[in-house]
Amino acid sequence: MTTRTYTLAYGRGQKTISLPQEKIASVLEPVPSQPLADPKAAMLRALREPVDAPPLAGWARPGEKVVVIANDVTRLARSEAFLPLILDELNLAGIPDRDVQVVFSNGSHRAHTPEEQRMLVGEETARRVALFDHDCRDHANLVYLGTTSRGTRVLINKRVVQADRVILTGSVVHHYFAGFGGGRKAILPGVCAYETLCQNHSWMLDPNARAGKLDGNPVHEDMMEAMKMIRPPYLFNVVLNEQKEFVGVSAGDYEKGHRECCRLVDQIYGVTVSAKANLVVASCGGHPKDINMYQAHKTLENAARAVRPGGVIVLFAACPDGPGSDLFYKWMREFGSLQRIEEELRKGFVLGGHKAYAVARLLAQVKTVLVSDMPDPVVRELLMTPAHSGGEALQLAYDYLGTQDASICLMPHGSLTFPLG
Repeated sequence: MTTRTYTLAYGRGQKTISLPQEKIASVLEPVPSQPLADPKAAMLRALREPVDAPPLAGWARPGEKVVVIANDVTRLARSEAFLPLILDELNLAGIPDRDVQVVFSNGSHRAHTPEEQRMLVGEETARRVALFDHDCRDHANLVYLGTTSRGTRVLINKRVVQADRVILTGSVVHHYFAGFGGGRKAILPGVCAYETLCQNHSWMLDPNARAGKLDGNPVHEDMMEAMKMIRPPYLFNVVLNEQKEFVGVSAGDYEKGHRECCRLVDQIYGVTVSAKANLVVASCGGHPKDINMYQAHKTLENAARAVRPGGVIVLFAACPDGPGSDLFYKWMREFGSLQRIEEELRKGFVLGGHKAYAVARLLAQVKTVLVSDMPDPVVRELLMTPAHSGGEALQLAYDYLGTQDASICLMPHGSLTFPLG
């Protein structure tokens, strides 16, 4: 049998694995995407010819106060490129910069430093408008708007609620239980209360809460119901490629414009899988995508979409920072099974615990051999089998399958490759 040695990104270096060529069923990679030839022109066109909405300069009115919601430091959107254009269009509408505020959609994440705020919006925007972090635990600056039909108490940042106009900005990617990022996520979880976030995210326990799915996804539908409690916002979303270049932009109606970006994300990162394989060999794509297991989970989610029931995943993820979350690791270590983790999460939804549930849910369906820098006992506490080389991992996978006659799917950039079907 002919073998070929593949070199896969691993942390800041590489690992190799030799695979039998006759058994390679597919090599899954994202579709090459060309960046927009003139991003500024495309952004202005989106703002002036939006989806099912008036141009931004005709949407706002003189004398109104505007809040623009921007991604925080954990989400890449290249806000510094488009926020000045949004401000210019608002100026054309008769709204001066002093009547505009930028609120960062921190969700449950930490506050920014002033330097981080300026970096996120760019020096020009930082000079022109006031910048504010959202704090999900600052109840003095949260307003209760009502309760969704699923029981989520909706408390939203006071600046957002009191604004005459709200503009949602951000980037769109696949999200493992909300379907897609972007759009309504600028509000929930972006600028809501911690309890609102937890109540909404608790719906990730529903099997319909999964990547690439909006219709019938209870997390998404709960978010949309919460959105309808504020004034209808204006949307400005972008799609980026791996090089952080703009490949798409949409503005206007917050639902239709978002769906337009979601379709583009599926076209770029979605790869059709005609037949699932017995064995999936996946690399996260190297640093920083495999900096810890918390981040490497995204690749595990994608790889699981390409493997048959009863199959095996070999995952290359260096994880130099270990599990990546103390609470995530605590839940994996102390509860140790999907059943126990789910029981605890149903008692009280906790961020970090939700990641333990997501990982355990996958590992209950498919055996995973992990090539990483983490100590073997830690890998086992994370419910995976440790290996130290491609050859050792492949042999362990064959042992689990009970045969070497297994179809193989290779995913060299697993964090970006989203198997469809």
